[in-house]
Amino acid sequence: MTDKQNDSIERFKGFVKNHPKLVLEVRKGRFTWQEIYEEWYLLGEDDPKWLDFFEGAASIKASSPKEEKESKNDLVSTLLSTIKNMDMDQIQSHISSLSQAISAVQGLLTQFQSTPENTVQTESKPPNPFALRKD
Repeated sequence: MTDKQNDSIERFKGFVKNHPKLVLEVRKGRFTWQEIYEEWYLLGEDDPKWLDFFEGAASIKASSPKEEKESKNDLVSTLLSTIKNMDMDQIQSHISSLSQAISAVQGLLTQFQSTPENTVQTESKPPNPFALRKD
């Protein structure tokens, strides 16, 4: 049975080499190797689903910078849409609350770090009311 499993794994490795876009999809997190293997095992190598992932290695290398640029553009557009959907009043209130909290912490730190002059004790003795003086 292990020979059958090893043969299946070797055929899958060959399949992945012929479909290099699968590697990119796994790296992007869209699929896991387990999911791809299960679908490959159930559907077979000739399923039309795999045509989307079939390209030569040279065309993958040529399209990689383009895909990176598109992903950066997607990131920028996502950030811009997120910023547009933010409520600026709510953000301002959060910033104000954070500023007040920082001020409170700073106040506590300065209070504990500095020692006021009133609390500093010197080693002087109080005057003795029954002190005898010699003339």
